[in-house]
Amino acid sequence: MKVLLLEDVYKLGRAGDVKKVAPGYARNYLMPQGIAILATPGAVKQAGRIKKQGEVKRAKVNQELGGVAEQLEGKRFTFAAKASETRRLYGSINAQMIAAVVSEDIGVTVEAKQIESQPLRMIGKHNVSVRLTIDLIPVIEIIVHREGESIEAALEEEEKAVLKVEEALGEFIEDETVVDDENASPDVEQTDEVELPEADQVEEVAAQTDEADIPEEDEAEEVAAQTDEADIPEEDEAEVEAEEETE
Repeated sequence: MKVLLLEDVYKLGRAGDVKKVAPGYARNYLMPQGIAILATPGAVKQAGRIKKQGEVKRAKVNQELGGVAEQLEGKRFTFAAKASETRRLYGSINAQMIAAVVSEDIGVTVEAKQIESQPLRMIGKHNVSVRLTIDLIPVIEIIVHREGESIEAALEEEEKAVLKVEEALGEFIEDETVVDDENASPDVEQTDEVELPEADQVEEVAAQTDEADIPEEDEAEEVAAQTDEADIPEEDEAEVEAEEETE
């Protein structure tokens, strides 16, 4: 289904754009919210006007929230939570909780739908995007630490966990390489045997070639003798021919 956007929609398009979307998404969300209308021929003719209005509105909002975006970019927020020895939380830090602390800090209402994050379930540092407008999306830093422990302890614990994973990954890759080498070795040996014949085989082939192409010495003498008998008459035959000529 094609719709004409009346407002900017994150990851979909800007006001005045014609977009193809799933029918359910259009009927259940975009149209009821007044964000889009069905892209009929008559509606599409209004796309240019809607696009210009959207640009004016967008520029105004970006100007108003530009300072807020700069204030939020890279800002750190902390949450204390209970967690297991494996750093997994007993519960989670969700978008609603993050939106509440951000709104309180900047004095501007931020809704949960503007927080681009899945529920956080691990001790450590998390980068989270805050979608103020389609153009202004600052990234904040969320630190989740154990109740009763410092932020530094949480970051150190996370760093150790990362190093442990990297070491395990390195050992796994090394083991895979060794296995590949061991599996490849028999193939190499077999290839060598096929492509490179033994010395005895080479000598045998050479001998067969000599027998076929070069006659033995006795055979050569026999051929020469046959040639002499055919081309050169014996001495007795020559004398008989001379006597016949005299008579």
